[in-house]
Amino acid sequence: MAKSASVVKSQDIKDEIAEIVEEEAFLIKHSGETPEIAYHSGLYYLFEDPEGPRLNPEGVDLMPMKRAVFKRYKKILLRDLKPENRDRKIYRGVARSIANWHRLKNFCYREDFDIEGVRKETAKHLLQFLENEIEEVQAGKRSSCINCSFKELREFAIDLGISEKKLPTGLEKLCMNP
Repeated sequence: MAKSASVVKSQDIKDEIAEIVEEEAFLIKHSGETPEIAYHSGLYYLFEDPEGPRLNPEGVDLMPMKRAVFKRYKKILLRDLKPENRDRKIYRGVARSIANWHRLKNFCYREDFDIEGVRKETAKHLLQFLENEIEEVQAGKRSSCINCSFKELREFAIDLGISEKKLPTGLEKLCMNP
């Protein structure tokens, strides 16, 4: 028994819409420093832009785009906690990781995403970064690149679930003045 033409056409339309949303998700994943701006630009394109598809928002699954925002934030958050990136043009420093953590956290709360996995991963990367920074600065291999105050760094660590006691000794000297 053959499917009716309207059922086939309806599925084709759903597939086309899903493909368009995936293209927007791709753009978000490869956006710059502000994935939420790319997300909102994508929403505008999908629903309002006269040159866009002008979709009806009902029934459009935006989850691929939201996951792309989450993944992009995570990528740029962790990028700035990797010592090997410190001398690259893409590096923005701990201060940018702090800003991106807050952006990601706010996005996750608004969109009901679980952030605990990223919180733990970020905490691990932050501790490794700080230990490496202390080691290299003390060994005279480099000057510090911690571009935030110790107060900001401590608050970031605590927000990530790191107790102040676990922070490496001597960090205060490597941070910017308040």
